[in-house]
Amino acid sequence: MNTDDRSLCFSCGKPLILPDGPVSRGATCDSCGSDVRVCSNCIHYDPQSYNECREPMSDRVVDKSRSNYCDYFSLHTGDVSAKGSKNNDVLKQLDDLFKK
Repeated sequence: MNTDDRSLCFSCGKPLILPDGPVSRGATCDSCGSDVRVCSNCIHYDPQSYNECREPMSDRVVDKSRSNYCDYFSLHTGDVSAKGSKNNDVLKQLDDLFKK
């Protein structure tokens, strides 16, 4: 399996081992015990978006690290933290540019 196709836990970063099919609300990470069906593991999660979600029809979820019933949940594949660190790298480069 390609490492880009794996789903990683938002909490510990370890690969998630899940059965095929939809992710159940009770699914947890084998490594750290964190809930899997959470906003932080979803492809729509975006801290810069309104309600931190790119899906405009979703209901607001306050705790992004707890299991929820969102109908739009779709498990993110790849490193969830990589998206944020790439944005931070770009912002740092812009900051450095204007400091000169």
